[in-house]
Amino acid sequence: MTERKAMEIQEKKTLTKNAVSVESFVFIALLAGFILLFGTRMGMVNMLNTMMNTAYKLLTDTVLYLTAVAVIIGALSSLLAEFGVVALLNKILSPIMRPLYNLPGASIMAVILTYLSDNPAVLTLADNKSFRSYFSDRQIASLTNLGTSFGMGLIISVFMLGLKGPNGECYFASVLIGNIGVVIGSIVSVRLMLYFTRDGKKENTVQSPPDMNTREIRSGGIGSRFINALMDGGKTGVNMGISIIPGVLIICTFVIMLSFNAGENGYTGGAYEGIGLMPQIGNKFKFILKPLLGFDSDIALSVPLTALGSAGAAISLIPGLLASGKITGDNIAVFTAICMCWSGYLSTHIAMMDALGTPEKSGKAIISHTIGGLVAGISAHLIYIVFM
Repeated sequence: MTERKAMEIQEKKTLTKNAVSVESFVFIALLAGFILLFGTRMGMVNMLNTMMNTAYKLLTDTVLYLTAVAVIIGALSSLLAEFGVVALLNKILSPIMRPLYNLPGASIMAVILTYLSDNPAVLTLADNKSFRSYFSDRQIASLTNLGTSFGMGLIISVFMLGLKGPNGECYFASVLIGNIGVVIGSIVSVRLMLYFTRDGKKENTVQSPPDMNTREIRSGGIGSRFINALMDGGKTGVNMGISIIPGVLIICTFVIMLSFNAGENGYTGGAYEGIGLMPQIGNKFKFILKPLLGFDSDIALSVPLTALGSAGAAISLIPGLLASGKITGDNIAVFTAICMCWSGYLSTHIAMMDALGTPEKSGKAIISHTIGGLVAGISAHLIYIVFM
């Protein structure tokens, strides 16, 4: 997730509050509870060592790999846009947007750009007056849900395709099914958002639609454009790789310490040790999670919960679960769908709605997208059962 971009948007507004307030004491109480939760089970020294060692392992084993993937995919995405492949896809896919999403055909650009990059890419489109002229106010607000549904899509898909099962299995079919689940979840999310924001008024009419028969290119010859697009896209990948570091290291470390148990030798302060709380919670809801999402392992619940805050952190949990034999191809399909559809929307949705000029609709957008993400995961599970 590019949480950094979202934070930059939020920081434009300066807010003040009393130097000492009730929340100061509430935070102290919560912090003390956090320390007691882990410290009494693991010991204070082991807790701190595990926290640092887990964060370091995630940085070296996961973040660097994700950054490498982001650089390659960023370069490819830039080339696709520079040489008209994105424009071609736009022309081919635009006619399906109205019947599926009740949005103008131009909205396919939000799908393509966020799939190739990340959630906030939709903001660059919405900031374009000619693009914005296609949409009514409530349709503009729904672009947040549409774009977020496909955020980091290509990176997540490529990452999943690179996984190997215990017996060398490839998960191409699971990833494909997961992408189909995302489409279903995105339709539900956008349609719900449009329903929640209806006001009985006639949709705004298009006044001056953008010229979809032209596209901007870089200056210079074909070779120069190729190299510049390659380098610019790679730089975008580097920025994305850097931006996911906080989410992966902070959120994922916390989730791992909640999910994993002590090692064979007890608590040693090593990486990937924890108090095993998440599986206990998952076990309470297994009667729901099993039929709806196909989770055989209680710990699998940690992936979609992490995806609420960061897709990068969520997918970084999967290789460890896969190596331990706790997840299957069915779970990979569900993870692909949920991680892509939610893609850390809790950390970007409000900022994106504010940037679109519709902050009052943030609550409705979050409710719609929560349901959409669940539908994406359930759909992927059911499709996997039927066809696999």
